[in-house]
Amino acid sequence: MKKVVIAGGGFAGLNLAKKLSSAGLFEVVLIDKNNYHFFPPLLYQVSTAFIESSNITYPFRKMFHNKKNLTFYMGSILNVKTDQKIIETDSGSLSYDFLILAMGTETNFFGNENVKSNALPMKNIDDALQLRNHILLQLEKAVRVTSLAEKELYANIVIAGGGPTGVEIAGMLAEMAHNIVAKDYPEATSGVGNIYLVDGGKALLGPMSTKSQAEALHVLENLGVKVKLNTLVKDYVNNTVFLGDGTTIPAATLVWASGVIAKEVVGLPAEVITRGRRILVDEFNLVKGSENIFAIGDQCLMTSDVKFPNGHPQLAQVAIQQGKWLAENLIHQVEGKPMKAFTYNDKGSMAIIAKFKAVVDLPKGFFKGFFAWLVWLFIHIIPIAGFRNKVKLAFNWLWSFLTNDPTLRLIIRPNSKNKAA
Repeated sequence: MKKVVIAGGGFAGLNLAKKLSSAGLFEVVLIDKNNYHFFPPLLYQVSTAFIESSNITYPFRKMFHNKKNLTFYMGSILNVKTDQKIIETDSGSLSYDFLILAMGTETNFFGNENVKSNALPMKNIDDALQLRNHILLQLEKAVRVTSLAEKELYANIVIAGGGPTGVEIAGMLAEMAHNIVAKDYPEATSGVGNIYLVDGGKALLGPMSTKSQAEALHVLENLGVKVKLNTLVKDYVNNTVFLGDGTTIPAATLVWASGVIAKEVVGLPAEVITRGRRILVDEFNLVKGSENIFAIGDQCLMTSDVKFPNGHPQLAQVAIQQGKWLAENLIHQVEGKPMKAFTYNDKGSMAIIAKFKAVVDLPKGFFKGFFAWLVWLFIHIIPIAGFRNKVKLAFNWLWSFLTNDPTLRLIIRPNSKNKAA
């Protein structure tokens, strides 16, 4: 059997691995730096103490039970030796017949070292738990200080980036402030502190419809979020956020949701790396100039799809569809059949803004409000790995929404720089 090595266990890599393993024609090895798959769209709910991280994670090895031709290898890719068909990882080396790069993206700090060192990103489980701990620790500090200026510093939160992640975090934090923080920390936050959402564009939810953008702005402002558009975060020094319009905001918390860049792959020719460090691929997701290396999901850039000449959006649905499509093409190749060009089936996009408030853009329409919120909940339950996870998530959501008081406000992983001394 041909040996297929898949780098990355996100939506793209996992869907590819599962479909290839069921064909029985390949020896499949999935590599990931974590020993679990996680569901990125709900990271912000972990970061705001709304759900547990275990609700959106699932171990690869448990997932691969009884799949004899599918194995898991824990490690991070260091280098690809294309001439030898070998990848080097921090755990050892692996040979391959086909290599699929599905490592996704990482936070893009745009070269700002102060922001990189001091802001809080939102790309993985560690980031989400770190943000949760950080926010709770700042509130504990706000309890102890006496001056209003210091209380404001610890209570203020600035979110850089008005895309879906930024909007969802802002809405959840605003709900948290109204329903939880006011009860848990009345002496620290009464009339003090604000949530700021800052974006360089002219509207929130840039890729979505103007109706969705207007609804997001309306809901967030009604929740008390201070939205600043056409404004960039320029720097972050000594708990002060410097904005492009010359103003500053004192804030002990800067959440960075302002951009991503594809994971770097050492060993590929420079000419196949394009904007955002994405890898150029043809209509079959084959890396340009290669015969056996493919890239899928957020890490690749395909310009052959007629409806998306500038490349596909970096969304979960694209990754899922490309993973399944490439599995079919690899099966066709082994069976001597022609491969089929990938075309993205755009099913629309959605974003939750706050409790009972969401927006949904479909190819043929738009809707908002409570029904959109219910659709958002249902759609996000379906792809969660593991039946037990789906049940736990549904129950936790129901309890949290009914009570307005999830009980996850535990500071369980504080690191040295965030200790409440």
